[in-house]
Amino acid sequence: MGIEIERKFLVDKNLFKPSVKGELLHQVYLKRNDGRSVRVRIIGTNAFITIKSTITAMVKNEFEYAIPLKDAQEMIEIFKDLPAIKKIRYQQIIAGDEWVIDEFLDENEGLLMAEIELPSTSTSFSKPAWLLKEVTDDFRFHNSSLAAFPFKAWIEKP
Repeated sequence: MGIEIERKFLVDKNLFKPSVKGELLHQVYLKRNDGRSVRVRIIGTNAFITIKSTITAMVKNEFEYAIPLKDAQEMIEIFKDLPAIKKIRYQQIIAGDEWVIDEFLDENEGLLMAEIELPSTSTSFSKPAWLLKEVTDDFRFHNSSLAAFPFKAWIEKP
């Protein structure tokens, strides 16, 4: 069983300047409820099926498996009516830590979020200047929630 320990932050669009080219990421949620989700993801030429269940806002069980790209493309087409998200993903190493920064597209356009995976909940890390508010505990910022309840539809935005 895989455990994912992750913290999420909003990103200041004026300060964040990607130092690498991003990759288009498309994922469709086959199931999402009660802190559990099953998704199919394509990023670049790689594809995965991922099963997650929430332990705490920061800690999740995660099972992720590579699948053939053609299979993922077919699944995304078959399930195109289910909640989905598209985003450009940038990966950067800052002060020895790997950060993933997602620039959301379509109905989540305008949202820029950073994530860092940690070995434990107590691990310290350097915070880049472009980080804003931490949103780890706010379920609205989970990708599975953004797929079903997009950022553009929110009445109150951070």
